[in-house]
Formats: sequence, structure tokens, C-alpha cells
Amino acid sequence: MTPEAVHWPTRPVRLVVGFGGGSSPDFVARVLAEPLAKLLGQPVIVENRPGASGNIAADIVAKSTDAHTVGILINGNMTIAKVLNPSISYDPQKDLVPLSIICTAPLVLTAAPQVATTGARGFLDAARAAGSKWSYGTPGIGTIGHLGMELLKARTGIGAVHVPYQGNPQVVTGLASGELQLALLPPGLAEPQVKAGKLRAIGVTSARRSSLVPDYPSLQEAGLRDFELEIWTAAAAPASLPAPIVRRLNEALAEIIRSPEVRQKLFQHGYEAVGISGDALIKRVKADTAALTQIIASRGIRLE
Repeated sequence: MTPEAVHWPTRPVRLVVGFGGGSSPDFVARVLAEPLAKLLGQPVIVENRPGASGNIAADIVAKSTDAHTVGILINGNMTIAKVLNPSISYDPQKDLVPLSIICTAPLVLTAAPQVATTGARGFLDAARAAGSKWSYGTPGIGTIGHLGMELLKARTGIGAVHVPYQGNPQVVTGLASGELQLALLPPGLAEPQVKAGKLRAIGVTSARRSSLVPDYPSLQEAGLRDFELEIWTAAAAPASLPAPIVRRLNEALAEIIRSPEVRQKLFQHGYEAVGISGDALIKRVKADTAALTQIIASRGIRLE
């Protein structure tokens, strides 16, 4: 064991986030920062490095030779980033060591209020009948909202046309105005709009109802078999990080995620704390990569 691993951390730890202040990954990083600092005995600094759907931050983490750098990343950064864009200079499978999934959430299939249908089955029937006359919005090509909708289209025969926006707030505006007919949105964003009558909730993409939005049925419950999709935020480190430091971080993150205060904060923001770490997370990354790669290939999805 190196002297650095024995005495780690010897200086402040930085949490590199791939999105700007106020984003969900930024919120997760800031929830973790204070308790992590207390456990490690060093300051924990959140560093926002937005761009390329979080891949700029992931690249910084992957190439870091500093044992005090940790990334707070989303699904795509750790799974299909290189599948979508072979030119990116890091390989999620080789250059990152997964530490822990911090939290997860299903997506909510939402509809414009002008779409008059009853229940999930009626909505899917109407969407099939509309063909390319309907459109769906996402925060960009290759996002989980985009890949999830293409998976839904493949499973149901829906023909809705993709309209990428700058972000999910713009997607909500498009739905509320009737410019779009459907979208997959995070529950923390969808539920307030549904409660206000600005959007309609059709169902969630988890296998069962989610405690985040317990009144929404799952799409599997509505008869759509083998359809399951989650968004998640995770911590990862450079693959070069010594194993003793990886274990120390795994233990610290597991302890933090067990905290009722942290779990409550994440829940209020629309996430369920899970704390999947070690081998279980590596298996999850591989499984999600395989499933999403299949959708990318079968639907011909490419970053422009």
C-alpha cells in the first residue's frame, strides 16, 4: 500500500459535476459534500464542469492522476457515452471505477393536456393511431429521455417524431402549449406540472409503482411487458485510484446514503436513495450499457 493510500485524504477532495448549478447532479453533489467532508476529515469542494451532456466532467475524472478527484455522473456518462460518440477520449468501461449509485428515479410518461384519452392503454392506442402526426420532446439526442422513448416506440409501434430541446424545462413548455404530445420526464419535474393541471401523467417506467409518485401506474402495470428504465446519478473515480482508497470511498458513501436526513433530501428532490456499490454497480453499468447499445443500434441513433 502506498503512503498516499495509507494517509488519504491529505488535501481537499473535489467532486466534479458535469452539469451547472441547480441541476439534479449538482444538487446530489452538494447533498453529499458536507457529510463526506466530516467522514474524510478534509474539505469537499463541488466543481461544476458542464458540457457535452456531462461527458466533459467524466473525461476530467477519467484522466485525473489525482487521488482526490471524484465524479458525480449520470447514466450516459458511465454507460453509452462512447457508443453514441466514438470520438470521445475516455472509455467508461476502462477509465472509470464505479463507486456507488447514489440515487435513482423512473421516468414519467407525460402527455399534453390537450390529448384526450383515458388511461395508459388508451393513450398508447391514440399515439399509435396518430403516427408521425405526434411528436415527443427530449433534452437532446442520446439522453435517457430520448433513448427511453425510442425503446417505447420499438415496443409499442408508436411513430411520434423526436424534437430535441435545450433542456427539460423547454420540453415542459412545449407539452403545456400543445406543441408536443408526449415526453419522458423526471418525476421531480413532472409531478408539480401534473398537479397544476399543465400536464397529464400516463405512467412510470419502473417495473412497479414508485414511492416518488405512488399514484402513477407503471407502464408494465398497464400491459407494457418488459419495459423498465431508470435514471440514476452515481459517483465514480479514475480507474487508476488505488484499491484501498476505492474501499474507503465506498464505505463513506454507503454510510452517508444510509442517513435518514440525506435520504429525505434526495426524496424531496425526486430521487430514491439506493447506495448500490462495488460489484453490483459494475454489473448494473454493464447491463445498462448492453440494453441501451441495442436501442442505439436498432434505431440508428447518432450524435450530430
